[in-house]
Amino acid sequence: MGAISAGWESKEEQGTSVPNLKGARMFSYMELEKATNRFAQMNEIGSGAYGKVYKGILSGGEMVAIKRANQASLKDRKQFKNEIELLSRVHHRNIVGLLGFCFDKEEQMLVYEYISNGTLRESIHGQTGIRLDWRRRILIALGAAKGLNYLHEFANPPIIHRDVKSTNILLDERLVAMVADFGISKVVSDGGVRAGGQSHVTTQVKGTMGYLDPEYYMTLQLTEKSDVYSFGVVLLKLITARPPIERGKNLVQEVKTVLELQGIRGFRHELMDPVLKQSMYITGFENLLNFALCCVEELPENRPSMDVVVKELESIVENERLLNSISTRIRGAKSDMAVVE
Repeated sequence: MGAISAGWESKEEQGTSVPNLKGARMFSYMELEKATNRFAQMNEIGSGAYGKVYKGILSGGEMVAIKRANQASLKDRKQFKNEIELLSRVHHRNIVGLLGFCFDKEEQMLVYEYISNGTLRESIHGQTGIRLDWRRRILIALGAAKGLNYLHEFANPPIIHRDVKSTNILLDERLVAMVADFGISKVVSDGGVRAGGQSHVTTQVKGTMGYLDPEYYMTLQLTEKSDVYSFGVVLLKLITARPPIERGKNLVQEVKTVLELQGIRGFRHELMDPVLKQSMYITGFENLLNFALCCVEELPENRPSMDVVVKELESIVENERLLNSISTRIRGAKSDMAVVE
């Protein structure tokens, strides 16, 4: 460990120690190179500004996802160390788990559990061959909300994700939602304060346009409600299958305008995902749409907390289950009557 510890220190960062890990493993470059067949293109499963993501198989047979930083986005050792420490202590059913990291041969890589069904965005747009019906979409929303609520309410100190979007919600083999990519997440204790029960951090603006909280953009004050706004945009995407910004049009504003001018019927005709239009049974649709609009209120104090979001989605799921159960019994009774006749 002594040689590795020294590797974390630079002349500008004397005193930086090996990360304080909770369950994460330190991988060598050779291990991850072998796991990915020398980072073969056929094993590439994603890419972004940070770098590329590869599917790999460890020597023990475990499948993993390896996020490899490119030269342009290599971070200083201290920031990379802090990110690993943050991720290594986050453990929840709806959050992608960090298995370990590599800081070897001037490489910076994070090793995550492999999530088999890709991103929510890919499934919404039919790129995975998975058809997301209405009930599945609500359950996915609920799972993602539970993951975010854990970060806000149960992580110590609280964590603000800062980049909630459909590409950062992954789906496992059972289509359970898992929140991913904590590259720009912010720990509230990093200069944060608590006021009126709400944590906030004054920091430079980072995130994805269209999902970005407008209040955070204007004031530089990042709060848990900034994640709520982004999650509200995800809910609208689940309903419409539209990007947050398309040809200069903002999805949030477009939804509000159509509802104001044409009402719910106009919304169904103009903006609802065609896949959902084909469904016979969509219960709780208006409730979810109205709640999504609450999440994207301009003023943070008018938005619900993630705890309230979870409870509301649980209520919608339960009502959907009950109504579908009643509908099934009615159809069954009608079928029996037809047999009697």
